[in-house]
Amino acid sequence: MERENMLEMLKDIEQQRSLYQMGGGPKAIEKQHKRGKLTARERVNLLFDPGTFQELNLWATPFRTGFDDTDAKFSPSDAIVTGYGKVNGRTVMAYAHDF
Repeated sequence: MERENMLEMLKDIEQQRSLYQMGGGPKAIEKQHKRGKLTARERVNLLFDPGTFQELNLWATPFRTGFDDTDAKFSPSDAIVTGYGKVNGRTVMAYAHDF
């Protein structure tokens, strides 16, 4: 039973990861594309050598102050893609956000 619970939790984590990697979701991605822009994650994937980028803040959430309505909006990884990987074989760190 414990193994089944662990497998179910891992499945849930992977589903959450896939959802978070969509950033603001399909509508936000479409909005960026209609403006002729790539998303932050798309730009990062173009920058880094294939398969080398390791994201650091996927599970981060913003600090909630309670002072304005932006606190009500959830944005995966606090709307910033941060990580490290190889660019032309050299290890670098980078961050990107949609604008």
